[in-house]
Parts: sequence; structure tokens; C-alpha cells
Amino acid sequence: MRDLGAGFGYLIKGQRWAGRHGRWFGFGLLPGLVTLVLYAGALVGLGYGADDLVDWATPFADDWSSPWLGLLRNTLTVLVFGLGLFLAVITFTAVTLLVGQPFYESLSEQVDRTEGGDVPESGLPLWRELWISARDSVRVLVRVGLYSVLLFALGFVPVLGQTVVPVLGFCVTGYFLAEELTAVALQRRGMVLRDRLALLRGRRLLTLGFGVPLGLAFLVPFVAVFLMPGAVAGATLLARDLVAPADDEDEDDAPTPYTLDKD
Repeated sequence: MRDLGAGFGYLIKGQRWAGRHGRWFGFGLLPGLVTLVLYAGALVGLGYGADDLVDWATPFADDWSSPWLGLLRNTLTVLVFGLGLFLAVITFTAVTLLVGQPFYESLSEQVDRTEGGDVPESGLPLWRELWISARDSVRVLVRVGLYSVLLFALGFVPVLGQTVVPVLGFCVTGYFLAEELTAVALQRRGMVLRDRLALLRGRRLLTLGFGVPLGLAFLVPFVAVFLMPGAVAGATLLARDLVAPADDEDEDDAPTPYTLDKD
């Protein structure tokens, strides 16, 4: 359980770092602001159109009597919007990181620089980094989509759907948020997606301690934008902790465990 508190501690440390480095904080706000405008429009559209979508998807219930018709469609409307909000929380980070790849790469390097030690660089051109980030984000979103479908189906189970499923949903959100954010620092250290996921699974409570509170905070309008610079900084500090044992190994005695994907 100590790892849960440590993960949350990295989130706080990242926000403090951003607060102490005002220029980098402002620098890191720009991608989030652009993405926020896009997502706000999409969620407003979903809010207005969820009723029509549910009506279209449930023609078999047109002849149902009250209150069953309203109960079914109102429940489905809430679930559809909840699913959209869940996906927005997950994909917001991925899209923001993709839009702001050069911004957050520089911010992450600056965190490494201020913390001392080596400042890893991928050595790849920007277009290559963007391609790898986009490809890995799609792979992560496919995983998230599978979990979302499963959790959406479990949401219809009485009691379980109103208690356990929301908790699992936030855990899934937090885990993949942490993956997306630590990817900025871990990609610079030559780690491919498969290795990053294995690394996070090895410290699952640490990962959830960082990602779940952040996922909950991202549900508050506009908060995600202002937390993103500090979240990237905190994820870089977390990544430094995760790879510290590997960094401390004697390079002559141990092979390099991770290589950057060249495909």
C-alpha cells in the first residue's frame, strides 16, 4: 500500500515543479488549451445528441408503456454520456500529448536536467517521434476500448454495475493515463510500448496512485489543462524511479534491457 501514497506523491511533486518553473508551466498549457476546445465541443454535441442516439438504437421499445420506456432510455442516455466522458478522459491525454509532443518532450527533458544525472534523448527526428507516439496511442486506445465495452456491459448488472464497475473504470482510467504520461520520459529512454506496460504492471499500485487521482481531477472542467504541465513533470519523476534500478546497473556487466522501436 506504500506505493499508492508514493504514486500520489509524484503527482504532487510534479505540480510543485511546474509551480516553481512558471515559464515551463505556461509553455505546457498551450497544447491542453487547444485540445480542450475540441473536446468541449464534442462533449456538448454528445450531450445534445445522446437522447436521439438512444432513441434510434432502441426502436424495439417504442411501444413500451410508462415507466419502462423512460427508465430504459434514460438509463442508456446516462450510460452513453458516461462512456463518452470516460473515453474523453482517457483520450484527452493521448491527443494532448500528440499535439504537444515537442512541448512536453522539452518539459520532460528540463525536469531530468533539474533533477540531475543524465538527460536521455531519443535521437530521432520529430516526425519519427510523432509517428511512434501516434501509433502507440492507437494501441493503448484499442486496449481502453476493449475495457470500456466490457465495463459498459457490466454496468447493467444490478448492484455490481453501480458499485464495483465505476471503481474499476477509474482504475483503468488511471492506469492508462499514467502510461500515456510516462511514455514521454520512457520513450526518450528507448522503451517500446510493450516494455513500458510491463514496467508499469510491475509497480501497479505506484501507477494507480499516480493515475487514479489525476483521472478524477480530469473530470473537473478545465482542470486537466492546468494540471497537464505538472502531470508530465510528475510522470517524468515517476519514470526516473521506475527505471532507476536499470540505470544503476553496470553497463559492462548487463545488457541494455530496452531498445527503441525502429519499425
